[in-house]
Amino acid sequence: MNTTAFIALIIFCLPLLLLAISYHKAKKRKLEFEDQLKQVNREKSRLKNEKAQLLSKYQPIIDMELHTQRLLDEAEEQAASTRLEAEGVYAEAEQLRKETRQKLSEAKDKAELIKNEAREEANKVVSYAEEQAKEIAGDAYEAKAKADTYEKAIRAMRNTIDGYKDDYIIPNHSVLDDLADEFSHKDAGEELKAARKRVKTMVQEGHAGACDYVEAHRKTYAIHFAVDAFNGKVDSALAKVKHDNFGKIKQEIIDAFALVNHNGAPFRNARINQEFLDARLTELKWAVATFELKKIEKDEQAAIKAQIREEERAIREAEKARKEAEKEEKMLQKALEKARAELSKASDEQKAEYEAQLAELEGKLQEAEEKGQRALSMAQQTRRGHVYVISNVGSFGEEVFKIGMTRRLEPMDRVKELGDASVPFSFDVHAMIFSEDAPALENELHRRFNQQSVNKINPRKEFFRTTITEVKQAVEQHGIQDVHWTMKAEAAEYRESVAIGKVQQNEAAA
Repeated sequence: MNTTAFIALIIFCLPLLLLAISYHKAKKRKLEFEDQLKQVNREKSRLKNEKAQLLSKYQPIIDMELHTQRLLDEAEEQAASTRLEAEGVYAEAEQLRKETRQKLSEAKDKAELIKNEAREEANKVVSYAEEQAKEIAGDAYEAKAKADTYEKAIRAMRNTIDGYKDDYIIPNHSVLDDLADEFSHKDAGEELKAARKRVKTMVQEGHAGACDYVEAHRKTYAIHFAVDAFNGKVDSALAKVKHDNFGKIKQEIIDAFALVNHNGAPFRNARINQEFLDARLTELKWAVATFELKKIEKDEQAAIKAQIREEERAIREAEKARKEAEKEEKMLQKALEKARAELSKASDEQKAEYEAQLAELEGKLQEAEEKGQRALSMAQQTRRGHVYVISNVGSFGEEVFKIGMTRRLEPMDRVKELGDASVPFSFDVHAMIFSEDAPALENELHRRFNQQSVNKINPRKEFFRTTITEVKQAVEQHGIQDVHWTMKAEAAEYRESVAIGKVQQNEAAA
């Protein structure tokens, strides 16, 4: 083969050779890619298995999240439903509130209308009755009415000049008779506000006074003049409310009513209506009730504080007595030990003397121990104490007794305190009653003799006008029998003072 043919063959085979080489490389790359793909699939399978394991491990959490999400979705749906229902209920409530306000307003208007109609009807009835009385009695009726008016005016002028003195005394606490036991001064204060509001409303609406003028402006001026004069007197009287002047202030308001109506007669009978007088008297009643209830609550607080002080003092005294008893016990114990030691060494002649001394010391020791136990018991039992029944003939007269209570370890200390310089003579003790519940016994006796209380305004003074026999019977009715009673008061200081006074009078007469 020549060179040309060989070159031509090489040229012809070269593309085939290149194609074969490319095919071989492509096949090799394909195999490599397939190997890589298998590795990827294996890795993917591994990852899938790991994911499945992780999912199985955290499946409860995933389930809980799904459950929670479902609950949240349901809650949102329910909240939306509830909100719609609430909006509907609120709308209904608002509508009901508007209707209620409307009905209340209509009821108030209707009540006011009925009240005005009733007032007009009452005035018509009164006017008709007066006309009938005039027709029947003629001038005698007018004369009687004028006489009554003049009599009231004269009484009012006399009271204004001379003062009210004691002619109109009415106990302030009488205004509390119709009230419940739990009625407080705050309740009375609310009633007082309502009464004052009613008074103000009557003035504003023109129901406080009346006048016979035809001209509107003259009628209005006359009524205002009368009402202002009356209210000025009433306000001045109400400002003087104290613990003992309810009756006087009430009469002062009634006198102001009489005087203003009397002075208003020349101005076409410008006058204060009876209804307005009643309203102001009601205001006075609640002002006095508020004052009295405040005073009662203040006194109760003072009594509680005094009782606390008495108990604290009793505890201090009991503790002091206990310590003294312990000290005395120790001293007696030492004395006993010493006496026993000396007794063991004593001769036959001295033994009797030491034995008597030992017996005496043992008795004193027992007394000291009992005193200490009693003091400790009194300190621990806060309701134990003594109820005492005492009298002071020289200071308060016969058959007047004070029934009180003390928790002192030595109850006579309290009696001595009461007989200090504030009274001219010492108290006599008729009974000293020990009780496991001394406050309850004292309260029961106070209730039993409440009607016989000397001080009707302040029964906490604890003085009662009764007999010692009645007090004794009341105590025995509680099953308390073992009590020593002194039925007759000695009143030694008083009786000696009386005797000395008689001697001095006789000497002066001689």
